[in-house]
Amino acid sequence: MGTPTAPRLDHGVIGNGRVLALVAPDTAIEWACLPQWDSPSVFGSLLDQANGGTWRITPGSGPVAGSLRYDPNTNVLRNTFTTADAAWEVVDFAPRIPDGLGVRAPYELVRLVLPLRGQVRLAVQFDPRPDYGRSRPHLCPVDGGIRIDAGALRLRLDTNAPVAKVLAGQPFVLHEPVYFVLRLGDDDHRADLAVVQRALHHTVAGWRSWARTCSLPPFRQQEVLRSALCLKLHAHLDTGAIIAATTTSIPEAMGTERTWDYRYCWLRDAAFVVEALRRLSHLGEGAAFLRFLVDVAASGPLQPVYGLDGRRELHESMLPHLAGFGGNGHVRIGNAAWMQRQNDLMGELLLSLEALVTDPRLVDQDVPALMPLVERLVNEAIAAAPEPDTGIWEYRTMLKHHTFSRAMCQAAIERGARLARRFGRNDLAATWTTIAEREREEVLRRGFSKELGYFTQGLDGVSPDASNLLLPSIGLLGAKDPRFVATLDAYGKLLTDQGFMLRYKNDDDFGTTTSAFTICSFWWAEAMALAGRLDDAIAIFDRMASCANPLGLFSEDVDPATGALLGNFPQAYTHVGLINAATTIGTLLAARDGEVRAWA
Repeated sequence: MGTPTAPRLDHGVIGNGRVLALVAPDTAIEWACLPQWDSPSVFGSLLDQANGGTWRITPGSGPVAGSLRYDPNTNVLRNTFTTADAAWEVVDFAPRIPDGLGVRAPYELVRLVLPLRGQVRLAVQFDPRPDYGRSRPHLCPVDGGIRIDAGALRLRLDTNAPVAKVLAGQPFVLHEPVYFVLRLGDDDHRADLAVVQRALHHTVAGWRSWARTCSLPPFRQQEVLRSALCLKLHAHLDTGAIIAATTTSIPEAMGTERTWDYRYCWLRDAAFVVEALRRLSHLGEGAAFLRFLVDVAASGPLQPVYGLDGRRELHESMLPHLAGFGGNGHVRIGNAAWMQRQNDLMGELLLSLEALVTDPRLVDQDVPALMPLVERLVNEAIAAAPEPDTGIWEYRTMLKHHTFSRAMCQAAIERGARLARRFGRNDLAATWTTIAEREREEVLRRGFSKELGYFTQGLDGVSPDASNLLLPSIGLLGAKDPRFVATLDAYGKLLTDQGFMLRYKNDDDFGTTTSAFTICSFWWAEAMALAGRLDDAIAIFDRMASCANPLGLFSEDVDPATGALLGNFPQAYTHVGLINAATTIGTLLAARDGEVRAWA
């Protein structure tokens, strides 16, 4: 058998901070987990078309191509269908309704079907398969909808469509707007058309209000705004956790077991998300994540990744009953990274902490109470610096002294010293500053190979590694330092494939990696901009940006040969890279062209 072909990831994502779902261009909800983002899937046809469960609304006469798009500046999806004698629209959203200084976000997925012209017969395939397709729930007609019983999980579908026809999958005539509200629980509350239309109106208004407060760079603003809206969907309203991606087990490369579950909160990724949104003037997500961080820190030793609710143990297991994405198999839940040693962790957290604590717009943080956490992170960075680790790429068995990890330990100590000075702890600040300078010299001496002319993956190593493109961003050295400029030149030759930047080319635990890790190209673009190569930076940025799906969303990886999206989707990390690169390029471009002024 040959390598399976990757299905297109042209889906949109909807959510409200409590629910997330992927909607395919044919209206199928192919991925949704309830009651939490890291709970078992209820709709999972993304990973098994036959048995995963789906929810599709189609004309009784057969497939018709639609036009899937977001309502401008929202996370509300609208899919318009047109035939010779009829037209209709399917609107998908999760209610997110402004409520005072907060929002009301029920555990609901809403679908509104609107007749636009003529008469059409529609059929609904409502086939929930809870517990990753292992459960066949009992669907029971009730007044105004359907009750879904699946053991401990209770759901209800409210609708004004003919329930008997929905249960049977039979077509009915769309005479008037039809709504479907899938909600958690089984209470007597019932939706109606007026409630749904009002929820849609307020959800659109709420998202647009949020978008209006984004401070956008003067470069690729639409792409940045869509990325910001995508990141917002991955920030949990209740816990403050920020998950890496909506999905599990979309492979990095088809025909491989490189499948991971990304529905968890990596502290590293979350810190990057917080900073990207802060650069766009959104600080609420950072304040909420800070509360999450304090909570998990109090629960025991810090680890790289946590469950949405802060749980520590994320044991991996396989689901062989699912065919996998495009028949790839290897469906995996849980993530063994929770047990790994990743020495860069303290650096990202202290970079994020310093940015939040020193931002004058945040005035409600109990800043002095954070000093014990700062001390803890710095001391852990000092202890971890000389030790090998699994690194940012989470090698499973190949520990080494990673250059990026050591540089992040240095950043942790240096930023800790700044915070200590801010908190009046000048004794600690002086001690830590001395240690930070010693660490900087160690990384520069052993991380840069004079013989090879670039920063290497490991200290005293030979392999290039794209994470080193971040060294100027974290303050280790300037982007115009000859050592970094030489690294840029070398990486452009050694680490690229078809114009896309790979993470590394040396073998890992699973052999040779072939896909391009999407954020690495955005790191490359930002590094080129910082080094003064703005035209090259723009070309790299636009080449990578052109790989977005039609809705402006990215997965984790790109196949360099075909441009196909691979890896979990949508990937928060990738959208962080886009925002940061666009912000840096826009700022430097405006300065170069003399447009840093009002009305520019």
